[in-house]
Amino acid sequence: MSILGMSFYFGKGAIPGSGGDFPGKCEEIRMDNYTGPAGLYDPKYEHDNCGIGAVVDIQGRKSHKTMDDALQIVEHLEHRAGKDAEGKTGDGVGILVQIGHKFFLKIAAQLGITLGGEREYGVGMFFFPQEELPRNQSKKLFEIICKKEGLPFLGWRQVPVCPEVLGHKARSCMPSIWQAFVGKPPRMNKGIDFDRRLYVARRVFEQSSQGTYVCSLSSRTIVYKGMFLVKELRLFYPDLQDEDYETAIGMVHSRFSTNTAPSWNRAHPNRYILHNGEINTIRGNVDTMLAREETISSRYLKDDMTKVLPIVNQGGSDSAMLDNTLEFLLMNGMELPLAVMVTIPEPWSNNRSMDSKKRDFYQYYATMLEPWDGPASILFSDGDVMGAVLDRNGLRPSRYYITNDGRLILSSEVGVLDIPQEIILRKDRLRPGKMLLVDTVKGKIVDDEELKADYAGRQPYGEWLDRNLVNLSDLKVPNQKVAAPTHEELVRLQKAFGYRYEDVNNILLQMAKNGGEPAGAMGSDTPLAALSHTHPPLFDYFKQMFAQVTNPPIDALREQVITSTTVYAGAQGNLLEEKADNCKVLKIDNPILTETDLLRIKSMDVPGFQVETVSICYYKNTSLEKAIDRLFVDVDRAYRDGANILILSDREIDEYHVAIPSLLAVGAVSKYLVRTRKRTAMALILESGEPRLVHDFATLLGYGACAINPYLAQESIGSLIQSGMLEKDYYAAVSDYNKAVLAGIVKIASKMGISTIQSYQGSQIFEAVGISDSVIDKYFTNTTSRVGGITMDDIQKDLEDRHRQAFDPLGLDIYMDLPSIGAHKFRGGPAAEQHLYNPQTIHLLQQAVWTEDYGKFKQYTAAAANETGDDMHLRSLLEFDYPAQGVPIEEVESVESIVRRFKTAAMSYGALSQEAHECMAIAMNRLGGKSNTGEGGEAEDRYGTERNSAIKQVASARFGVTSKYLVSAKEIQIKMAQGAKPGEGGQLPGGKVYPWVAKCRNSTTGVGLISPPPHHDIYSIEDLAQLIYDLKCANRHAAINVKLVSEAGVGTIAAGVAKAGAEVILISGFDGGTGAAPHNSIHNAGLPWELGIAEAHQCLILNGLRSRVRMEADSKLMSGRDVAIAAMLGAEEFGFGTGPLVAMGCVMMRVCNLDTCPMGICTQNPELRKKFRGKPEYIMNFMRFMAQELREYMAKLGVRSVEELVGRTDLLKVRPAEPGSRASEMDLSALLHNPLVSNSNVHFAPEAVYNFALDQTTDMKVLMKRFKKSFDMAKPNPTEIRITVGNTDRAFGTIFGSEITAKFGNSLPDDTFRVRCTGYGGQSFGAFIPKGLTLELVGDSNDYLGKGLSGGKIIVYPPENVTYDRSENIVIGNVALYGATGGKAFISGVAGERFCVRNSGATAVVEGVGDHGCEYMTGGTVVVLGKTGKNFAAGMSGGIAYVLDENWDFYQRVNKDMVSLEPVEHKYDVSLLKDLIREHVEATGSPRGKEILEHFGEYLHRFKKVLPHDYDRMLRLIAQMEEKGEDNEQAQIEAFYAMKNGK
Repeated sequence: MSILGMSFYFGKGAIPGSGGDFPGKCEEIRMDNYTGPAGLYDPKYEHDNCGIGAVVDIQGRKSHKTMDDALQIVEHLEHRAGKDAEGKTGDGVGILVQIGHKFFLKIAAQLGITLGGEREYGVGMFFFPQEELPRNQSKKLFEIICKKEGLPFLGWRQVPVCPEVLGHKARSCMPSIWQAFVGKPPRMNKGIDFDRRLYVARRVFEQSSQGTYVCSLSSRTIVYKGMFLVKELRLFYPDLQDEDYETAIGMVHSRFSTNTAPSWNRAHPNRYILHNGEINTIRGNVDTMLAREETISSRYLKDDMTKVLPIVNQGGSDSAMLDNTLEFLLMNGMELPLAVMVTIPEPWSNNRSMDSKKRDFYQYYATMLEPWDGPASILFSDGDVMGAVLDRNGLRPSRYYITNDGRLILSSEVGVLDIPQEIILRKDRLRPGKMLLVDTVKGKIVDDEELKADYAGRQPYGEWLDRNLVNLSDLKVPNQKVAAPTHEELVRLQKAFGYRYEDVNNILLQMAKNGGEPAGAMGSDTPLAALSHTHPPLFDYFKQMFAQVTNPPIDALREQVITSTTVYAGAQGNLLEEKADNCKVLKIDNPILTETDLLRIKSMDVPGFQVETVSICYYKNTSLEKAIDRLFVDVDRAYRDGANILILSDREIDEYHVAIPSLLAVGAVSKYLVRTRKRTAMALILESGEPRLVHDFATLLGYGACAINPYLAQESIGSLIQSGMLEKDYYAAVSDYNKAVLAGIVKIASKMGISTIQSYQGSQIFEAVGISDSVIDKYFTNTTSRVGGITMDDIQKDLEDRHRQAFDPLGLDIYMDLPSIGAHKFRGGPAAEQHLYNPQTIHLLQQAVWTEDYGKFKQYTAAAANETGDDMHLRSLLEFDYPAQGVPIEEVESVESIVRRFKTAAMSYGALSQEAHECMAIAMNRLGGKSNTGEGGEAEDRYGTERNSAIKQVASARFGVTSKYLVSAKEIQIKMAQGAKPGEGGQLPGGKVYPWVAKCRNSTTGVGLISPPPHHDIYSIEDLAQLIYDLKCANRHAAINVKLVSEAGVGTIAAGVAKAGAEVILISGFDGGTGAAPHNSIHNAGLPWELGIAEAHQCLILNGLRSRVRMEADSKLMSGRDVAIAAMLGAEEFGFGTGPLVAMGCVMMRVCNLDTCPMGICTQNPELRKKFRGKPEYIMNFMRFMAQELREYMAKLGVRSVEELVGRTDLLKVRPAEPGSRASEMDLSALLHNPLVSNSNVHFAPEAVYNFALDQTTDMKVLMKRFKKSFDMAKPNPTEIRITVGNTDRAFGTIFGSEITAKFGNSLPDDTFRVRCTGYGGQSFGAFIPKGLTLELVGDSNDYLGKGLSGGKIIVYPPENVTYDRSENIVIGNVALYGATGGKAFISGVAGERFCVRNSGATAVVEGVGDHGCEYMTGGTVVVLGKTGKNFAAGMSGGIAYVLDENWDFYQRVNKDMVSLEPVEHKYDVSLLKDLIREHVEATGSPRGKEILEHFGEYLHRFKKVLPHDYDRMLRLIAQMEEKGEDNEQAQIEAFYAMKNGK
């Protein structure tokens, strides 16, 4: 990607001790035409999220009002747009409109250009270089190209602009903006035919003129865009203000980029779409699209196809690449709505209620095109139609109004245009996977059902599929036997493929037995793969990437309705031509194949299919590189012979045949097929003995395998059964193992926000750590790899070593047991994996802190450095570059000062015992440091005492997150990810939800709790910005901390987080601890913190944002040396997790997930808790010793304060490594040096901190003043005020609510303070409001209404004069009442998606909800007086919902995994339901509620009670205990033990 005229700013303050780069202290370093990565920064990891909007006249009537309204929308979305550190340059704003014929006729006449009639000319919008010579050369080139393509060139116009409105950065890289006018040849049709010629001309020009960007070139639409703040778009382009500019379509976009590297090109709209979201599968989508160029053809561009290729410009953003693809499909005859529909299909495979014709239509296209998957709200237009589509998961907000004057207004929020309520015919939202289309030519809105029924009925797709699609399960099993190895042969193969004892006995056994991947605890403390003397398999060098902040991970378990595991094998058809043969492929529902499945494929005799097996074994002692070249020859031969299914097999391994590592073979062949454009003509299936763990399969699929038969893993399961270690039928065991692998892959894909395996295939979502560029560039092209590492020679050496262990070259007997190396739990012996926490280091640390012996602590840190063993981390390869002269230690910052920068890591009460949790809080409070609650809440009696945790964590589950909890914090941490399991939530089984844990988490004793991935209120950067704002409003005195996990691109994410207002950014390493996580998450996801901290530090400096934030590092900080290196790479605060646990007595048994901790630390069991021996003094000693050792290093380094040490990579150097060693092949230069950063000693400066302007909020200016008199009383009088609100009044009521909490707690009566609002509720209206505050809104509201409601009351209803049916129209947005813990909400109208997610105590009445209603709910009551979307009550473990089921079809939309449906019959239920509806009617005047109350007897039998199974069981048990005379608290304890003991 070329970033033209890139400018970066560094503070003059960026010198030791001066305080950083805060605004007002700026000097500029300009990097013109800088085009690539620098240090750890890489522009390809820029992300953006956005505000979007559209105004369309449905009849196609053009007016300037449409333009004006569209611009108004974007101007009201300022909080969804990003800006640079100075706040003067925006991330990008733009508008796509129809070509204004009236306006351009006037302009052309002034220029002496004759245009002709409407649509008889095209207008191009060009961003040329500012330099005159290259600009004139490019202009001349375009004129020549037009002439050669038979298009009359009419003239140029320099677009009038007002650069003075721009920020300095935008102005410094502003292009020269021109419009070109191109005439239509006489005999050519208007519209798409003319646009097709313009497309060809533009593609030829783009490939010939690299320095120019063409925003648009069309006879129907034009794009005006640039690097603006939202209000600057209108001001910069006078064209847009001209009353003669008339259009019927206006689509607007404001960009919030995670980075502010200037780029005019990356502003949206693109040429056909504007996109709020992220394509997670982009790498695989683009590879496949490029590979199609060989097989794709159409009658429309047959003579010009070579001119327009490549289809995709790989230098563009994900949105631009999708736009390229859609444009290509459109120009080749596919209608734009159809192109969008097949690239972003709705989830159809698990939708049993879908019409069969529509299902056949989707199935037909699925055989040729994998979904472009990820959260997305996309608006598209070709100038005739304007459409909108939402991703399958509904992870972007989009609301729209239809008015009685024939207009459609759509935006990310309501309230962006003030529209009189009486002219609104309909208020609705885009639905997940659904499309909305306005056809301005026909003058109508085409709804999703009608549109898709039309496309689905155009061809006999069902008949074509019936004739051509082959299901694997329908293939005949041949009369052949699978050769089974003897026990000796089996062990030999296991050794040859690098199996370990633990792989078979701890992991394969558990997967075959339980059908799931086993969990581990305490995180990883073993060396990186490249540094380990055990030389692990190639899979372990690849680290899974995951979604954080810019797009969310998803929950494939509870939201299974949107996932699909189907893959297709065979040659992909020609996407541009609808015909029966296109779907001649093999459909495979589970890509993990049994040996029988593979036999079926190998022997399939079906016309149109040819299967070839190619061996990936080669002769021992020949070159591995030559073996791969030979493999390419074999693949080419198979292709020439007509093969369309290629099986790569290592079955030939024996004494003199070595197998190419399966991942290397798959990666190499897959990339070779992409390079030679054969990728879509052949499917790759792998038959290998090597893969056995979930991560192995994920990498193989991620690098292009279509399906995998792990024959040796399956034969090993057979061996376990024969030896009596597994009592199970072989086929059932293999089936369960395959299911476990598949479930693990689905989970890994969902961590990246990908919901279909077909899209995950080939998507390469990994970073290589420890592999040389030569290997990556050749065989794993486009994979991120930043620290170098092993070469092909090393890979071959490891391979042959393993082979020798299985097949002795002298034919001697070999040791036939698998090695036990202790990859997770410590094992002794020289062959075993080395662990940082081993018996020696644990003993020394405990002795040191228990006896206050600093000498022993020094022995511990020397042992932890492991200098005589393996290098453990990247930092092991570094050493200090001491100056000739240090400073006296007396001059170095004191221990007492340094420990204030120390924190204990987030560990929840629930994972830890009360004793351990409080011990850490007491220790840190005494030191002046900070302890962290973790995500389990905290008992109220700790607030304000020495036992109070200073950092209150807010995670996706919102356990115990009340207004009181937030008000008690000094720092509030938003957990975006956890080092040991990034991208995942967690689960606390019912057996661990003891009564005291349940009380703290506002849940039910003995009922399991689910902690979901963070995809509810944080599905983009602007949503995180909103949560930061909400929490700041909930406690104005607390700093907001955002916890991220190290991965490639975390630097650009950190820049976005800093722009969003965070004050602290924590970067955790992959090796952080955990109470429980899957094995692959602990060892294979995320990166070392060294890379994350260094990248974030570099990126924040590049963006002028470093002084705005404090940076924190954590994960396996075990010594003063580790802390010093963390500081030198960019951190200024430090978190410790495992160290304090060991100080309290932890001996690393790694049984945290089993509730059996023998030291009473990680358990709730009262008997085990009695064994707790920890004391606050032990942790205090640990922290002081750590600070003292840090001081010693600082003195030698000549540094007097931690601030002076931050970013001082000049004091670090790479330690000389033994020549030829693996360490010597690593390259850490990017870690230590970024050529764009002249001085990296930049740190937090308090004066640069983000200004939330809270004093300007309506809460501060109106509520606090008008309620002051009553608020100041000891017992406030009930008071009511009236006020008008708009969509920019975000988190309304939250600041005032926090003041109520601080003064009165939850003691006020309901309605003490009542605010009656009219207008539009901004995001997070009423977030966290406590008891005593009531917000009544006459109008409608945006997302997150009542987030974390803490006892307050919210009432929403439309004005009286509305003409639409309230019960059919959307009145509040998505994710309302998320994490509510108490209070009431009455909503007269329909709510969007994810209503009442994680509600644990609020009561709500609503008249309809979208998808995923009441998900993960653990308490409270919800009444739905209308329709629900799909997947209602998924993961709901507590609380009750009453749903009106008028059409008897609610059962189809409920997720019944955890709940049952019952009629409402019990008198308590009937009475409660009637009372709540009555209260709803009194509060809102709901006509729907009145109707139900008046005919309650008739409606009652149509209500269903949704009741979670475990919740019901526990309530009955508690009631039984109470009947025996126990009080409620004791009854809960007795019921819990009765449940636990299975009584």
